[in-house]
Amino acid sequence: MATQFHEGRARLQERIAGLTKRLDAMAPVNRALNLGRLPVIAARILRALDEAGLIGTGIEVVGTNALFAYERLAGVQIAGAHLATADVDLLFDARRSLRLLAPEVSATGVVGLLRKVDRSFEVLGRNGFRAVNRDGYLVDLIMPAMKDRMAKPPRSRIGSEATDLEAVEIEGLGWLVNSPKAVATVLDARGYPLTMVVPDPRAFALHKLWLAERQDRDPLKRQRDRAQADLVAGLVTSRLPHLHFDDPALTALPRALREQATLLTAARRDAASGTPRLEPDW
Repeated sequence: MATQFHEGRARLQERIAGLTKRLDAMAPVNRALNLGRLPVIAARILRALDEAGLIGTGIEVVGTNALFAYERLAGVQIAGAHLATADVDLLFDARRSLRLLAPEVSATGVVGLLRKVDRSFEVLGRNGFRAVNRDGYLVDLIMPAMKDRMAKPPRSRIGSEATDLEAVEIEGLGWLVNSPKAVATVLDARGYPLTMVVPDPRAFALHKLWLAERQDRDPLKRQRDRAQADLVAGLVTSRLPHLHFDDPALTALPRALREQATLLTAARRDAASGTPRLEPDW
């Protein structure tokens, strides 16, 4: 038995070494083809979270960085202006069991993983939900706002130490937590792959539409929200035709919000039915 174990381990190590060399060989090719899109710092953070067993089990990526997954699913490249961001938003689902985490991760949580990626990460403020590194890159831990304020507050930290990030409650995130998930393998700016788990693109588009219509939101953010809502809805209708906004799987979103999908799809149809350009974009 001992001999079989050591022989099996040796074969596995040889296979992993071969795959590692293959990834190293392909990374420059991916860069040359401009396939690597996700910023390196975001990719390293997400890999650390994934290796700790958190991606897809307690954490998913929301906000602008989710667009990297949607463009991969749709087989397109989104214009850089839509992708510009200096932070990553991590949506924490406190309902998930985290009992199988390694003891070190259970203790230090997200901030411990961040410091493995970059030692300069520091939590902003006491019981802060945001960490920043020396380059100003931000990591936010967010969670849905409680519906019943009289109920027992949900867990807001992944780690047990008081120095870990404490998720901040934000209205509307419950729709994303309860919506279907999309999984995509994306490439970072150096050409290396990683797995991203993000909200269903239809839920993302509708949530962004809701944000864009909030009068208490910063006007510049509202404009960006609407642009991203239109963009992702356009990807769904033109590149992901198997996804429909009237799908029963989206019932986690309010009916009134789902009915507003016509605002997004109608705009897309109007743009597509316009007079075609007869001259190249010289």
